[in-house]
Amino acid sequence: MSKIAIVYWSGTGNTEEMAKAIAIGVTDAGSEASILTSSEFNSDKLSEFDAVAFGCPAMGAEELEESEFEPMFSELESSLNGKKIALFGSYGWGDGEWMRSWEERCKTAGANLVSDFVICNEAPDDEAIRACKKLGSDLSV
Repeated sequence: MSKIAIVYWSGTGNTEEMAKAIAIGVTDAGSEASILTSSEFNSDKLSEFDAVAFGCPAMGAEELEESEFEPMFSELESSLNGKKIALFGSYGWGDGEWMRSWEERCKTAGANLVSDFVICNEAPDDEAIRACKKLGSDLSV
């Protein structure tokens, strides 16, 4: 059974709701899901998991949250080479530029992006929840 970490930061609860839907997709696919906040995750924990879904909303000028999430992600970015990952997050403005930039960082680090990222405007609707469950399932393969 694969062990999948779902690591997120959420200010309003929208990205947290997405993380919970991803966990359902992971467990429905027969894998083990662990939901962790960005403050609970580091490069030491990365090796304990077969795959990781990283979730962070767009902040400021379409950037990752900078007090907790960005420092955590920067610390383990060099350890992502060959790691199965997926990205998700919510936004309140813009067009998803933060997610495209983040995806490019992951590709540059050599990460194995196993699915398209999932983004939603504000709270996830039914379509976003379905996409999150599929993302979880894709990580479990």
